[in-house]
Amino acid sequence: MAREYVLAINPGSTSTKVAIFKGNENVLQKNLSHATEELDKFEKITDQFEYRKNIILDWLNSEGYDLSQFKAVVGRGGLLKPMPSGTYKVTDAMIQDLKIGIQGEHASNLGGIIAKSIADIEGIDAFIVDPVAVDEFDDIARISGMPEIPRRSLLHALNVRAVAYNVAKEMDKNINDLNLIVAHLGGGISVVPLKKGKMIDTNNANEMGPFSPERVGGLPVGDVVKMCFSGKYTFAEIKKKMRGKGGLVAYLGTNDAREVEKMIKEGNEKAKLIYEAMGYQIAKEIGAMATVLCGDVDAIVLTGGIAHSKMLTDYVKEMVEFIAPVILKPGEDEMWALNQGVLRVFSGEEKVKIYEEEVK
Repeated sequence: MAREYVLAINPGSTSTKVAIFKGNENVLQKNLSHATEELDKFEKITDQFEYRKNIILDWLNSEGYDLSQFKAVVGRGGLLKPMPSGTYKVTDAMIQDLKIGIQGEHASNLGGIIAKSIADIEGIDAFIVDPVAVDEFDDIARISGMPEIPRRSLLHALNVRAVAYNVAKEMDKNINDLNLIVAHLGGGISVVPLKKGKMIDTNNANEMGPFSPERVGGLPVGDVVKMCFSGKYTFAEIKKKMRGKGGLVAYLGTNDAREVEKMIKEGNEKAKLIYEAMGYQIAKEIGAMATVLCGDVDAIVLTGGIAHSKMLTDYVKEMVEFIAPVILKPGEDEMWALNQGVLRVFSGEEKVKIYEEEVK
């Protein structure tokens, strides 16, 4: 039986997305839900891998697919050591760091573990692509102003790089010959300057840069310190205010941009101000990242779920198109991006990387 398919696996907190690709075609996709009472049986997230793996194998069997039909398995990358972007072969050293949670526990840590476990059954390769831990910062970008707290590279690397590759192809250019600014606009916002294909800087989407539908972005530090020591809030409450209850949620009670647009169309002036303020901060961050590239910017790309909002993208475009042409790539497709990473390796467009040779 010919091996013509790639299995993509993207574990989330309460579900696992799976997809089967044949070349560029997504032939089948499913969101496999996991009951909370089942997940609660496991002490650590990585202890769930056999449970989730078996559910995936059962799904493949129910859909009539045999593992002998697959030429590779690719999983979502997890919180590994800082590493350059690219497609990585899952190795024993990577598995070890995923299992111990070298930079923390997260459901995405299961991606590489499950991928290799399934791939090993058939003796085929397992990969991960552009994990959250991608770090291509110039050293100067790490300096924060406080030695104890360096700036860190935490960004929507998978979608940012997949979209950058797509734009480069449409421009009939090699990604390594372009300077781009990619703004991923979702629940969190990452604004990333790519210098000749490398993601050399970014705001930390959890703590810096523009506020987003549910995150606060950059804040006046002195006032934050006063709030933390006011005695009114616990650490957990402050953390939740920063991520989950910040941004649009804090001001307007919703993280849904469509709801905000509806408010604006109904004449809600506060909603209009807040929504435009988010666009203002996005545009300002794009301008800041243009200076990182010394103004040599071939294109600005707006992607992610909120890039579907014409109201927002028109506002941002008006502020930044003097820098470079603005290209819209709304939405995100992590499964497609995972498969694209594997295809780039198979086609020779990109060389597969080995984790232990690349980590910093």
